[in-house]
Amino acid sequence: MNTDAVKLLQGRYCNSLTEYSRFVTREVFIGDVPMGGNNPIRIQSMTTTDTMDTIGTVEQSIRMVDAGCEYVRITAPSIKEAQNLAEIKKQLRQRGYNVPLVADIHFTPNAAEVAARIVEKVRVNPGNYADKKKFDQIDYTDQEYQGELERIYKKFAPLVGICKEYGTAMRIGTNHGSLSDRIMSRYGDTPQGMVESAMEFMRMCETLNYYNLVVSMKSSNPQVMVQAYRLLVETMVAEGMNYPLHLGVTEAGDGEDGRIKSAVGIGTLLEDGLGDTVRVSLTEEPEAEAPVAIELVKRYVERAKGERLKTKDNDKMEEKDLSPLTFNLSPAQHNPYEYKKRHTYEANAFIGGHMVPRVVVDLSAKNLKDPAVLKDAGYIYSPLLDKYNMAEQSVDFVYLADELPSFVFPSNLKQLYNYKTWQKLGDKINCHPVFSLAEYIAADANRSSKLNLVRILPADIDSDEFGALPFDNSLVLVLETTALHGMADQRSFFFKLEELGLEVPVIVKRSYQFGVMSDELEKKTYSSNNGQNELTTHHSLLTTKLQLYAATDLGALLVDGFGDGIWIDAPELPTNVVTSTAFGILQATRSRISKTEYISCPSCGRTLFDLMVTTQMIRSRTSHLKGLKIGIMGCIVNGPGEMADADYGYVGSGTDKVTLYRGKEAVKKNISSANALDELIGIIKEDGNWVEQEIN
Repeated sequence: MNTDAVKLLQGRYCNSLTEYSRFVTREVFIGDVPMGGNNPIRIQSMTTTDTMDTIGTVEQSIRMVDAGCEYVRITAPSIKEAQNLAEIKKQLRQRGYNVPLVADIHFTPNAAEVAARIVEKVRVNPGNYADKKKFDQIDYTDQEYQGELERIYKKFAPLVGICKEYGTAMRIGTNHGSLSDRIMSRYGDTPQGMVESAMEFMRMCETLNYYNLVVSMKSSNPQVMVQAYRLLVETMVAEGMNYPLHLGVTEAGDGEDGRIKSAVGIGTLLEDGLGDTVRVSLTEEPEAEAPVAIELVKRYVERAKGERLKTKDNDKMEEKDLSPLTFNLSPAQHNPYEYKKRHTYEANAFIGGHMVPRVVVDLSAKNLKDPAVLKDAGYIYSPLLDKYNMAEQSVDFVYLADELPSFVFPSNLKQLYNYKTWQKLGDKINCHPVFSLAEYIAADANRSSKLNLVRILPADIDSDEFGALPFDNSLVLVLETTALHGMADQRSFFFKLEELGLEVPVIVKRSYQFGVMSDELEKKTYSSNNGQNELTTHHSLLTTKLQLYAATDLGALLVDGFGDGIWIDAPELPTNVVTSTAFGILQATRSRISKTEYISCPSCGRTLFDLMVTTQMIRSRTSHLKGLKIGIMGCIVNGPGEMADADYGYVGSGTDKVTLYRGKEAVKKNISSANALDELIGIIKEDGNWVEQEIN
């Protein structure tokens, strides 16, 4: 690599993009549960009760700890809630729970100063700790900007002093949707603005010789969140900092959407060795969050054991110490701080180029005598009309291996067969071969003139066989991996394609076989005589694992613009689960929109209505509005900011009162919650974005 390229790669955001190596951060003490350094990645969540409801908050905190939380965060919107943290802490300790408590602060420095004397950690939002956000568009001169920093310093310094005196840790928690006017005026609504928002406060802390800090860069958009954390690490390293990272995708939502969106953002960073604590934000009970976070994190426990590699030399085992600042990175043309889809040619005018990523599912083990088998792939057959209706989530390819269907497939669904079976087909319309690398080279004139898929491993790119590949516009690669750190293994392949200047489309394939019952399931006891409860729970756990693992492995590539299609192989799970997971990953990475997106907060003590019930109510009437983003926020404190890129917003503004937003503009204020959903639908209709729901 030339000298200029080497300079471009210095100071990037992680140890290595091609092998797992955890980025080592400063150890920070939060009560008796330290974070960072060589400590495990910690799990945390946040209560949803009213902080003044002492018993309710204590009981919920206990459920959270029993579910696996190592820190419990509680909102303190004013002094009275901050003061009540002492009683909550007292009762938890009396019941044998010594979990460190974190006070969540917005807008109220005086509440933070009270809380810092009571709990083990306070979280402040640099976007609103000392700023009242007015969404003004103001140009700041350098002198005015510096004057604002000096004003903030005077408000912030007392809190730092208290934290130093009481040994209290602090999280500087930036939110994409609540950047201050000052930051917005200079940096805009960007990852750079998020980073600078935090860095300003971190520099103030260091000026005051306070280093007990944790940092976060949260967004409801996983792509923005990933870019912001990466840029934060690079900026910290450049300024001699290495504070622990709190990872989270804010307002991820509930169910499948919440799990997949969280895994895309959090998992991508964990893959790069970043992250010291994780909070998965779901619009569900807070005790439901910890098991999801634990499942995300535990994949990296085994990888961390391999961080000190052993190499055999003259029959002696020596340890190779991987320095946290030994950067082994991508080609200089790859920019990890902004999204740019990898440029490829279009194969058969169907995949690659400007096409959305395609979805492949395996139906080779299914009943191919019944056209109803295609329902789980998004094609609903009507025997009466003898035709198919496409669902919003209809796959593009089905892999049939060596099995032949006994019915006619819909004309827009492409079938994939192993090469030798494909050769024998009489009618090859919409049918395409899948080759091994050796088969493709040997096939020569017997290939398809339209579309040929070749299965390949990342290491194959250095082989003579790969060098002999005839690259034409019919070729598509199916990239598989058997590596433990499979995402990085596949990413290294994309880097090499860029270095070689090859624009061949690539379908990324990952296979998941979870095998035996999980530990979580084995701990449960079932009373069902026929084992149905056990089977249902088993499938539920496997579904969650698939959602988290696939969203991490495939989402991490898609957020960087790598991949023209995805193929999830999970034979233990139903096809509809695999299909839904694949489209969910594409939705979360903003690669292919197939449904309505809900930006829904996880609730807290400030919430003014039942978020779970309200979210389901709104979803029941708007889920058919493909491509729209609807924010559902529990309170006016954070709601308008944190639903930053929503098209419409439903925000609690008082008891039984809701304010409706079009983008960031409040268009109907303090209306009755009984009428709010109808009013929201009315606004959507006024804008011409409403379509009537089809009933199959």
